[in-house]
Amino acid sequence: MTESRNYRLVHGGGDEAEIPHILIVGGGYLGMYTARRLEKKLGSGEARITVIDPNSYMTYQPFLPETAAGNISPRNVVVPLRKVFDRVRVLGGRVVRIDHADNTVRYEPNVGEPQTLAYDYLVMAAGAVSRTLPIPGLAEWGIGIKTVEEAAYLRNHVLNQLTIADSTDDEAVRAKALNFVFVGGGFAGAEAIAELEDMVRDAVRLHPSIDLSDVNFYLIEAADKILPEVGPEVGGKALNQLRRRGIDVRLKTFLESAVDQRIKLSDGAEFDAGTLVWTAGVKPSPVVSASDLPLGPKGHVDTSEYLTVNGTDNVFAGGDNAQVPDGNGGYYPPNAQNAVRQAPVLADNVIATLRNGKLKAYQHKNLGAVAGLGLHKGAAQLFGKIKLNGRLAWYAHRSYHLLAVPTFNRKLRVLSDWTLAFFLRRDFAALPEMSEPRQAFEEASQPQVEDGRLRRVS
Repeated sequence: MTESRNYRLVHGGGDEAEIPHILIVGGGYLGMYTARRLEKKLGSGEARITVIDPNSYMTYQPFLPETAAGNISPRNVVVPLRKVFDRVRVLGGRVVRIDHADNTVRYEPNVGEPQTLAYDYLVMAAGAVSRTLPIPGLAEWGIGIKTVEEAAYLRNHVLNQLTIADSTDDEAVRAKALNFVFVGGGFAGAEAIAELEDMVRDAVRLHPSIDLSDVNFYLIEAADKILPEVGPEVGGKALNQLRRRGIDVRLKTFLESAVDQRIKLSDGAEFDAGTLVWTAGVKPSPVVSASDLPLGPKGHVDTSEYLTVNGTDNVFAGGDNAQVPDGNGGYYPPNAQNAVRQAPVLADNVIATLRNGKLKAYQHKNLGAVAGLGLHKGAAQLFGKIKLNGRLAWYAHRSYHLLAVPTFNRKLRVLSDWTLAFFLRRDFAALPEMSEPRQAFEEASQPQVEDGRLRRVS
């Protein structure tokens, strides 16, 4: 373990002066935008800035459903962190412990020995992970859609289920492969099931033995509505839109078990399904609880309206891992819209603290919400007054997110994907072996024939 109270960065063979160290835990929306603003507004001699994240990129999560459906290439929804910074040090690894009493974090690099890094100012931008429940079989068979890797895997998995169904005469195997279950009717669940149903509707034409009526999509939601973010009127129209497409939306229903891919629902339904996608909420990153920072009742960092962590000095937080008061007795929703808008306020407050200046409170009025529900379909509520469904909502969804995705490079790449899709038919190439890339090599290294028959490796 490396002990370093005054963490030094080395550039061009020379040590930098020991100047205040700003450590940012997490390279998502909040972490990346905060670091960019700090780098822009602070002189090179005022502070050193470090971002720690297991990945070397920021993921634009609103595009993950379209990535899962193949509308956008996976590499085009991620922004390489090192490419957007000039003077920020990016460390690939995971913070596993924060001891603010000592102004240190325990950091485990992706490869190498653990280290203890010191900081003068800490920004908690660790984000969130999927919130699961102790449902039998969920951990073994569930698929999330919180990361670009999960989105790419889900696309390959769904297309492979069609291949399985088209390659057998066993009715039980076919039925299982063609049952797709999504749990959670918020943005992630509604957008994911809509985009993938759209993809499957097109892909079925390439599988002669499968009729669209053989395919079953189920959306399971515990509440009495879907897409609460867009309001009851727009959400109700979106619900009707999904049902008209043949998606079986079950409200006030819970997943009770998924053991051996046997789905059991609280309404008494029971069937086999080869696909189970879990989108029922998120929770703060585990590193939040692995700290001595004050936490709120739901495990978020307890943060003031100035994005400072209550009861501490020189610690700031926002985004999915923080509860930020909205001035009306509640908290701002932990979504991308707030994270992006909190970043400049948080960065400016770090600078104000560094320079003994005045802090600014975070205030934001919700601009609305947009959801894409497949090609030319969507739901949107803008500025609290404008309510859209169908094609107009889809245009609003794509326009907003094209403007919001970071860097001109990624905007152009996403626009190129959409433009090509306008002229070319959707691509249905499935690469399920990508999840186990060494399998073919391992099989080639083993005996191929046993007892005169080709050996099957599962």
